[in-house]
Formats: sequence, structure tokens, C-alpha cells
Amino acid sequence: MELLQDVGAIQNGHFLLSSGRHSGRYVQCARALELPKTATALGAALADAIGKSVDRVMAPPLGGLLIGYEVARHLKVPFSFPERRSDGTFALRRGFMLQPNERICVIEDVVTTGKTTLELLDALRDLGARPVAIGCIVDRSETHQLANLPIDSLLQLAIPTYVADECPLCRQGLPLHQPGSRDMTAQETR
Repeated sequence: MELLQDVGAIQNGHFLLSSGRHSGRYVQCARALELPKTATALGAALADAIGKSVDRVMAPPLGGLLIGYEVARHLKVPFSFPERRSDGTFALRRGFMLQPNERICVIEDVVTTGKTTLELLDALRDLGARPVAIGCIVDRSETHQLANLPIDSLLQLAIPTYVADECPLCRQGLPLHQPGSRDMTAQETR
């Protein structure tokens, strides 16, 4: 937590999360991954926290890419990433291929609702892979698991989130910032 605060990764304000929910705090792990030395240390710590045998690490763009690569490097396994199709689903491109039953560890920077991770898990299963682990720097989820897989994290944070209609920050008139990487339309934020 101290490292994330020191580098300005934990921000206070009024934020639109990639899930469409609002929050008074935002975790911008890109700030912690900005320095290679810090990214390497976080990757090593997360690789140790996972503690499972995996064949490959995958991470969804954009937030999971740097930490995913570092985890794969420390686990000494290949790293690859999916990309979104025009319909919003994940696909493997750039020549990435998976073997049947390949044991996959999915890495994210931050998990809040787990929507992106669940979408990737579904895509991996459709491709015949076997997701066996989920890891992240910060777990903001309430359940600390997704699709019957525990979320291995370096930090668990309980930060309230709100639907727009019930957001106390909206009622206070605080400006809304959208720092995430998922494209949002006005309809999706309600």
C-alpha cells in the first residue's frame, strides 16, 4: 500500500470505473509500473503469490500488460495477450496460439467487478485452454474469487463503488473523471 501511495497510484476524487460504476478512489497501477525496477519487484512478488504451476501468462490490455509480462518473466513461461474484436469479444492475434488444456494464469493490474477477467476466462475456455490462476496487484472485488478461481493479489482494498443514480459524489456535484481503458458510452455509465 505504501509503495502505491508513494508513487501516486492511489488517487482520491470522483472516478468512472471501467465497470461503469463510480468511486471516490482510483488505483492507477500504471504509476507503480512506470519505473522498471518497481515493475520488476511487483512482478516477482505477484509471481510468488500465485504459487501455482502454469504454462502461460495472459493479460488483457491495457492495464494488465506490463505486470503480466513481469509475472511471466519471473515464472519463466510465455506471455501473450488477447485483443478485442469489433464486437467487443476477445481474440488471439499476432500469431499467439494456445495448446489444448494449456494452464493459463490471467493477470490484471486491478480487479474490481472482474468483468474483463471473466470475459477473458470465457474466451480462453472457448479456445480449449484451462485457466488455473488469477492474479492482480490490487483486488478491489468483494468476493476475492472469479469463476471459482481465487484471486491472488498483493493488496486487497475495500473501496465502495456506486451506480450513477446512487452516487453521493454525483450528488455533491464533484466532476467525474474517466481514467480507465474500457470505452464507455453515456448509456453504460448509468
